[in-house]
Amino acid sequence: MTTPLNRLVSLLGMEMLEENLFRGHSQDLGFPQLYGGQVLGQALSAASQTVDPTRRVHSLHGYFLRPGDAKHPVVYQVDRVRDGGSFTTRRISAIQHGKTIFFCSASFHGEEPGYHHQRSMPDVPLPDELIDNGEAKVHRFDGHPVEFLHLPDDENIPPRKRLWFRLAGELPDEPALHRYLLAYSSDFNLLTTSLVPHGTRFGDPRLQIASLDHSLWFHRDVKINEWLLYDMDSPWAGGARGFSRGSLYDTQGYLVASSAQEGLIRMRE
Repeated sequence: MTTPLNRLVSLLGMEMLEENLFRGHSQDLGFPQLYGGQVLGQALSAASQTVDPTRRVHSLHGYFLRPGDAKHPVVYQVDRVRDGGSFTTRRISAIQHGKTIFFCSASFHGEEPGYHHQRSMPDVPLPDELIDNGEAKVHRFDGHPVEFLHLPDDENIPPRKRLWFRLAGELPDEPALHRYLLAYSSDFNLLTTSLVPHGTRFGDPRLQIASLDHSLWFHRDVKINEWLLYDMDSPWAGGARGFSRGSLYDTQGYLVASSAQEGLIRMRE
């Protein structure tokens, strides 16, 4: 694995302190507070260590209560709510400086046959086409393994963002690992989709922005180090809050996950 990806996998690996109690180190990405995706990924990683590996997470719903501190580790307490015949439920609390900064519930399910349908993937160029035609360049955070290919905004479509992303490097074929790495990545760009129609960009010094909640549904196994299309839209904003939702597709057109998030969006003079 590349060094940045190795560091990210280690970040989400978790240290067991005691039964149902885990600790995760923190990563400073230069944001005013701890990146929410880190807490999502670590919480899911901690919960997964308490679940039968034949059951995979299919949904996660969480609330951000306080800003996290990127200079200190986070402790995760897992409550084994239920181990049923078909589903396993866990409740996870993230704690820093003696206070809960985030909590979520996660549900796990074994494989079963059933009806299948999905919304079709938008008709957009694939990553190789964008790169070969010079329509988009790969962007990467400094020292970070996530790569982005941004598609141009369509002025005729309501508030929307579409981009391809992946974690650059080799990863073991462990479905649980790819799922909590997807949880980590799902927080990038989602909330800021609600800024698109208002001519405001993330980083504006007048802008106070923070995630309030985050939901994620996993529909299929995913390869997070292969390109995924993140199709995001914001159907509503108001009252100093913005709501965004996302659909994640692989290059074969399969809908692999869905997300939704509401956050604080406050403009201050």
